[in-house]
Amino acid sequence: MNDELAELEQKVEQVLALCSDLRAENQRLQVRMAGLEIEKQRLSGKVESARARLESLMEKLPQA
Repeated sequence: MNDELAELEQKVEQVLALCSDLRAENQRLQVRMAGLEIEKQRLSGKVESARARLESLMEKLPQA
């Protein structure tokens, strides 16, 4: 009985350690995702700016 209890205790500790590791990984991934979202917004702004400049230049081209 004591052996079974010790084994169960060990398994519970392993599950708790895994949960802790997963929480830490989730936190890291959330921080990374937030950074990537900021980068995406910055790049989208650059693409929009380039698109506007190209459209402006195209309007200045002589029509054939």
